[in-house]
Amino acid sequence: MTRVAAIDCGTNSIRLLVADANPVTGELVDLDRRMTIVRLGQGVDRTGRLAPEALERTFEACREYAAIIKRHGAERLRFVATSASRDAENRDEFVRGVLDVLGVEPEVITGDEEAEFSFTGATKELTGRDDLAKPYLVVDIGGGSTELVVGDDHVRAARSVDIGCVRMTERHLVHDGVVSDPPTPAEIEAIRADIEAALDLAELTVPLREAHTLVGLAGSVTTVAAIALDLPAYDSAAIHHSRIPYEKVREITERLLASTHAERAAIPSMHPGRVDVIAAGALVLLAIMERIGAAEVVVSEHDILDGIAYKVAEETEEGKNSD
Repeated sequence: MTRVAAIDCGTNSIRLLVADANPVTGELVDLDRRMTIVRLGQGVDRTGRLAPEALERTFEACREYAAIIKRHGAERLRFVATSASRDAENRDEFVRGVLDVLGVEPEVITGDEEAEFSFTGATKELTGRDDLAKPYLVVDIGGGSTELVVGDDHVRAARSVDIGCVRMTERHLVHDGVVSDPPTPAEIEAIRADIEAALDLAELTVPLREAHTLVGLAGSVTTVAAIALDLPAYDSAAIHHSRIPYEKVREITERLLASTHAERAAIPSMHPGRVDVIAAGALVLLAIMERIGAAEVVVSEHDILDGIAYKVAEETEEGKNSD
């Protein structure tokens, strides 16, 4: 086992995993796993730049994470940044700030690399499950983009499309700085049209309908699962590998789209940072299930973060062996 740290910085949240990992067996023992909502992608779709207050929120989280990594004595850290920092004109400010705090440069990865990490993290521990048929379609609904990956033991095809929950919310539901409460039918149709166009694009290169098992990742999916399970509070262990039927996803999505900010905020398992973006995220999941005719979604708490950790452990062991 190799002690490693992985950070995944997305459009909406920044997450840390410190773990002991064995990349050969797929064993991964969490020592610390946490998430902070920083909204790094605030306004990026409109301005093309990372906002100063969003950068400061992110650097503050990095300072907190640096202390945790040091306390656990991780051998190596890898920091991966996704959609928002790929798109921003001033991403150099972000890179310099992370380097100053954590001593490593954030790797601004491509959508395809993001998909590879997500697939590995989500499926490595499903190996040998007779009740989950391959190929898998792994769907990672982030803040700025959604990754769609089809594969068996390895990735066969992947596509990143710009239909994340924050991007869809800011593009269609925010007017003069105020979020529609609740969205109008016209706004919902506009989001749906964007999602369908993105799925059409994805299907040009990814055989979505060939998948036998849909595996859903990230906060929009896990929050829908928490609501479906009627949890009194967010419970990662209860959510991990839960199986949520299509009908339940449809019912919850319709409820979220029809509810006000206050009603969504009152859901016991709802993270405050997801209140305004969860309806758009749930709609992305529902549209994908309808596109492929999925009867259920298998929900995974293990995702890109775990994929990064496996990769860091693998590279660390290779480095030791070559020495």
